[in-house]
Amino acid sequence: MSRRRNNNRARRGSALLAVLWLTAALGAIAFAVAMNVRGEVDRSSTFSEGLRAQYLAEGAVNRGILHILWGPGQRKEDGTPRFFEPGLSGAFMEFPGGVAVTEYVSDASRLNLNLAQPADFERLLLVLGANPAQAQAIAAGIIDWRTPAAPGGAGLLGRVNFALLPSFQPRHASIEETEELLYLTGMTPELFYGSYRRDPQGRLVRLGGFRDCVSPKGAVGAFDVNTAEPALLLSIGVPPQGVDEIVRLRRMRPLRMQDLAALRMMAGPAAQKLRAGGYTRYTVRATARLRLPGGGLSDVRRTASATVKFFVDYRSTRPYEILRFDTNSSSEVAQWN
Repeated sequence: MSRRRNNNRARRGSALLAVLWLTAALGAIAFAVAMNVRGEVDRSSTFSEGLRAQYLAEGAVNRGILHILWGPGQRKEDGTPRFFEPGLSGAFMEFPGGVAVTEYVSDASRLNLNLAQPADFERLLLVLGANPAQAQAIAAGIIDWRTPAAPGGAGLLGRVNFALLPSFQPRHASIEETEELLYLTGMTPELFYGSYRRDPQGRLVRLGGFRDCVSPKGAVGAFDVNTAEPALLLSIGVPPQGVDEIVRLRRMRPLRMQDLAALRMMAGPAAQKLRAGGYTRYTVRATARLRLPGGGLSDVRRTASATVKFFVDYRSTRPYEILRFDTNSSSEVAQWN
């Protein structure tokens, strides 16, 4: 009898242990499934927010194009333009689902890749952090890329570049896209796109890259003071304190032709290379954030941009033409709070 009782107790103990192990296993499985579901829900929510923010940014780009087209005709009560005026570098736009900061960058604020001289490129590259040998090599590569080939050959520099990068032979024609410069010997992604540094508050701040300062249809003699990159201003001879003051002033309001006289004191001889307003070709760039149910803004940011040619000829059957639309652009405005 005692042995039977002990056997029964052993069986009950084994059954209880099995139940405990099974409960633990089912709990682990349930926890893993819950974590997986939660991760998928978060991932889907982030994807949904990103997609909506992308559509918002693209809508802000299209609205910005219309604002440029409508021009300075309508004014607010304080005298500022309701839509756009030459020299305006950006606008804050509100939508039912979020907000966007739209930037207007004239090609008059960028160095012309097809007309500028090697010394212009070298000075700009040195300001952006290239070493002298690297700056000289890139400037020579730009000149070689845009210069027609001599009959019967591509030229010495062209053969050297072709030997180093057999997949990308110099075109020996006008530069059509800024990204062509990535094929040049000496050009690095950090120099082309820009890099990041920490500000005094510890936040990452983007430093401008070479692509932000040049354009196939840019300027040569005078640059738009309202949207020219600080690096370009430094390269044309504006002293650092003058660049800081110009950036401070243009954040307050667009600088106009009558303001250029006051800039001579801070810009020095380089003031003659500055102008207010731009050409008929603009880059319209928008960075958007969604509005959350509580009224705050989402941390998800998306940026889109378009290169637009506006027609001033009354005989033209269309007011503008979108030359390029980039749905995955980048902007320093992506750092705004």
